[in-house]
Amino acid sequence: DPIVLAIADIIKVAAMHRVTDTYGPIPYSMIGENGQIQVPYDSQEKVYDKFFEELDAAIKVLTEHRTDAISAKADYIYGGSAEKWCKLANSLKLRLAMRIVYANEAKAREMAESAVNSEVGVITSNADNARLTSFGADGNPIYVAVNYNKPADCITGGDTHAAADIICYMNGYSDPRREKYFTQSEWPGQTYVGIRRGIVIPPLASVGRKYSGVNISISSPVTWMNAAEVAFLKAEAKGVFGFNMGSGEAKDFYDEGIRLSFEEWGVSGADTYLANTTGKPQLYADPANSNSYAQELSDITIAWDEGATPAQMQERIIIQKWIANFHLGNEAWADFRRTGFPHLIPAMESAVGNNSQGIRNLTLGARRMSYPADEATNNPENYAKAVEMLGGSDNMATRMWWDCNPAVK
Repeated sequence: DPIVLAIADIIKVAAMHRVTDTYGPIPYSMIGENGQIQVPYDSQEKVYDKFFEELDAAIKVLTEHRTDAISAKADYIYGGSAEKWCKLANSLKLRLAMRIVYANEAKAREMAESAVNSEVGVITSNADNARLTSFGADGNPIYVAVNYNKPADCITGGDTHAAADIICYMNGYSDPRREKYFTQSEWPGQTYVGIRRGIVIPPLASVGRKYSGVNISISSPVTWMNAAEVAFLKAEAKGVFGFNMGSGEAKDFYDEGIRLSFEEWGVSGADTYLANTTGKPQLYADPANSNSYAQELSDITIAWDEGATPAQMQERIIIQKWIANFHLGNEAWADFRRTGFPHLIPAMESAVGNNSQGIRNLTLGARRMSYPADEATNNPENYAKAVEMLGGSDNMATRMWWDCNPAVK
């Protein structure tokens, strides 16, 4: 069935772009050839070329079959709709195009413009968000992780709590989505308080539990891609790089992204939020008096500024995209590496384990993950070639192909 095969390729790209964005060069195009177990790696550029090739092929098939469907029982994302899968494929293509914009702007332009201006187009409505809602007995896996080691009387969660960075931004912006994103803290008089990343975690039973948790239920959906992200991708493509994103200016797409996010999370007040010209991220004051950060994270406000520089425009867009993409940590990490935004509280020099494998720049943080250790022993020749393609050591400080923005240093 060509529709089923096209959907399978879209899911493959949706999964595997996370893998290459974590490691860099990976085995991809030659997997399965001649029954090989020790598979050669592709350069990340070649992997991305293959992604675009596979998405284009899937888009062609699904455009031809846009009014057709497969069994809803076989599709927990879109109930069998070929047209909705085609919109996701175009949206993924736009995401990946913007990922490589500093490595190959011409290719990024070609792919981004063809995705947005194709016959079926991209996701523009929350009704077309790609979300998984069917789970096994344990429910949403993020819910399970958040509540791991949760004390019986704790209201904020277990080992996982909300990071200080995002709460500082959202507190400073008086963001009404906070009640949807976070549980209230146990610190007296402080509704939402995040815990600083990269610290020695204080004892959960007495102090760690007091920070805001992640507001998630056992049946909450797992989002793969939402309409808000697509709008912010168009805003950046149009405003910062001048790509043809169809009808609308960067401001229109930016405002649309915020409105779509508010709608997705079921909160009101988007107009008031969009008009806020004064709110800035708050300073981080740790209630435990251990890990405060006295420097301002950003002077970027919410309301669109037609006089902003391209860098300011990009920062404004990425901040709001980051907030709207809460739970999509893969995208947050990718955008942080690609653009340098949002500005985050750096890891602390004094905390144990933060200088993993020689990383000394605690503001830049990890640029990738090291390959699994058994690759060096089980696939040594191909592993050595992969490290050579990577252009640096196999550690967390080495930048991958698309992580080449000259402004991020």
